[in-house]
Amino acid sequence: MIKKLLLFFTVLALFSCENKSETEKEIEKVEVDFDVIRFDEKFAEASTESLPGLKAEYPYLFPEQFGDEVWEEKLSDTIQQEINDEVASAFPDFSPVEDELHRFFQHIKYYFPAFETPDVITITSEVDYKNKVVIAEDKLFIALDTYLGEEHHFYIGLQEYLKKNFRKSQILPDVAQAYAEKYVPRPQSRTFLAHMIYYGKMLYLKDLWIPFRSDADKIGYAQEELEWAESNEEQIWRQFVDNEYIFDTDSELYTRFLYPAPFSKFYLALDNESPDRLGQYIGWQIVRKYMDRNEVSVEEMLKTDAETIFNKANYKPRK
Repeated sequence: MIKKLLLFFTVLALFSCENKSETEKEIEKVEVDFDVIRFDEKFAEASTESLPGLKAEYPYLFPEQFGDEVWEEKLSDTIQQEINDEVASAFPDFSPVEDELHRFFQHIKYYFPAFETPDVITITSEVDYKNKVVIAEDKLFIALDTYLGEEHHFYIGLQEYLKKNFRKSQILPDVAQAYAEKYVPRPQSRTFLAHMIYYGKMLYLKDLWIPFRSDADKIGYAQEELEWAESNEEQIWRQFVDNEYIFDTDSELYTRFLYPAPFSKFYLALDNESPDRLGQYIGWQIVRKYMDRNEVSVEEMLKTDAETIFNKANYKPRK
C-alpha cells in the first residue's frame, strides 16, 4: 500500500510539473512589444541648447507649470549630476531588467489577454522612494535612483526596512506590485481578514506573473525573513485567532501586520525577530489554498469576497 501511495504521489508530482511546463511553453509564445527609453541618460546628456528638443520629444516629463529655468537649473545642479553619475554606474546596461520585463509582460498578457504592453521609461526622481514605480496610461516609469543598493550613501538616514528593497533585483517585483494594485479590487469590508486577502490576492498574481522569482522576492523579504514566516506560520495564525483579529475592524491591525515596518507587532518578545507584513504573508497562503482547492479562474478569484475565499480555502497553517 505504501509503495502504491508513493507511486501515486510521484506520478501526481510529475503531472503537475509537466502541466506547469506546458503552461510556460504557451506563455513563451505570447507576443509582447515595448520600447525601453533611457530618459535618465538623455537628461544627463542634455544641455541648455538641446533642452527644447528634449521637451518636445517627452512633453509628459516636463510639467507646463515649470518654466525652462527650472530644468536648466536642474541640469547644472551638482546633486542631480551626482545622481546621474551613480545611476549610469549602476545601470550601464539595462538589458537584463528588460529581459525580465519581457517575460513578465508575457505572463500578464497570457492571464489577462486585454493587457496592453506599456513603453518603459527609466528616470531619476531625487530618490522619491514612495514612487519607485509609476504606471501612467500606456507608460511604465521606473526611478533608477531608488535601486542603487541598500548600502548606497544616498540612502543614509533612511530606516533599514525601507532600504533593504532599494536594490536592482527588486525592480521586477515592484513593477509586478504596481500592476497587481491595478487588477485587485480594494476591499469593501474593514475587517482584518478582508485586508489580508486583498494583499494575498496581489501576491498570488505575482505567483502567476513572476514564477521565475523566489517567494522572498515576491513579498520583498530577505530569505531569512521568509524562512522565519514559514517556520512560525502556525504561531502567527494562532495569535490572530486567539486574539480574535480575523474579523476585527480596528485599522491599527493594518499598521501592525500589513504595512511596511521594522517588524510585525504582536507586543511579544518575539517581535524584534519577526519580519513586517505577516498579515500579507498569511493572506497569501489563504489565497493559495483557495486556488488549489477550488476550480475557479483568476478573474473569478479576484472578484470573490474575502469571507468566501477564507471559508472555501480550508486553510491550515504549516507546522
